[in-house]
Amino acid sequence: MTIKEIQEEIIDEFSMFEDWMERYEYIIELGKSLPLIDETYKLDENLIKGCQSKVWLHSELKGDIIGFTADSDAILTKGIVALLLRIFSDQTPKAILEADTNFIDEIGLKEHLSPTRANGLVSMVKQIKMYAIAQQSKLAN
Repeated sequence: MTIKEIQEEIIDEFSMFEDWMERYEYIIELGKSLPLIDETYKLDENLIKGCQSKVWLHSELKGDIIGFTADSDAILTKGIVALLLRIFSDQTPKAILEADTNFIDEIGLKEHLSPTRANGLVSMVKQIKMYAIAQQSKLAN
């Protein structure tokens, strides 16, 4: 699936919920399904700067696609990162760099997060794109 198709799927899923409590519960459930990051990647260098809670993000190039693994010490944040990995994992660096993140506004996520969590969300997206830049440069060599 393309990034756009996955985002559309997520927008559809969120439209089924009546209120934000149900959406929060759904995000927390997504976090529980996040594949565990290998403990060897839980290093300070993999921590996302700008997040209130600890979020580790690791990327790995497999052929010409990037696979991401992540973890967080906060359940809601873990769900948010699971949502982002669903979109950006197993995509090419080019697709990640060209992707917009309008789905965040369309599902109303940013406006329902505390300012520090919203900043963390922006930092997570930035870090994913930074990894894509780094991996793309490996492909170019």
